[in-house]
Amino acid sequence: MDNITSYLIYAAAIFGPMIIAITFHEVAHGRVALMLGDPTARDLGRLSLNPIQHVDPFGTIILPLMLALVGAPIFGWAKPVPVVRERLRSPIIGMALVAAAGPAVNLLLALISALLFVRIQPAQGGFGFYALIGSLLVNIFLALFNLLPIPPFDGSRIVRPLLSGSWGERWDRLDRAGLAILLIFLVLIPWVAPAFDPLRWFVLPAADWTAQSLLQLATLLTGR
Repeated sequence: MDNITSYLIYAAAIFGPMIIAITFHEVAHGRVALMLGDPTARDLGRLSLNPIQHVDPFGTIILPLMLALVGAPIFGWAKPVPVVRERLRSPIIGMALVAAAGPAVNLLLALISALLFVRIQPAQGGFGFYALIGSLLVNIFLALFNLLPIPPFDGSRIVRPLLSGSWGERWDRLDRAGLAILLIFLVLIPWVAPAFDPLRWFVLPAADWTAQSLLQLATLLTGR
């Protein structure tokens, strides 16, 4: 099987896991927000597991497939689930918990993928192999990218309770420039100063360690 065919099979196989990963990520935010007092996502119909409610054409479909085809780490985004911080019972801590819910669900899905992979042991290079490995990696990358403490990632909201007074207010204002900050950290800085590439020095090693650890845990749990 040539490389192009392999990439096409891989891209097709991870499409479903990518949609599932992003959908569950967003619904987790909304569910925890509801538990903590904010029904906004529920009222707008964003607690549904129907992917159509959450899909962003570029971030959910086009970008992940492009990354898969070039063999790059796969990540993406959906339409953000709306959360009104002031409606949460504890706005600052509540937002941190809401933010943490998305990556937590992705890590749980990654563990389930590892368990299925070890249990089924699909033939290498086949659709099932790519689908389960793709699901494992997609969920890990989605979790780790979102844990970066950079607006607008979830990590920026998780660290927010550690900041008080004017520091917290300045941090909140950074969220409005989230896309620009994202491009600076993930595109501009690595291009100008490769030694400070967060993808190369944090996300990739952390993803490799997490994937190996989950596969080892899955092997232990299944007795394989």
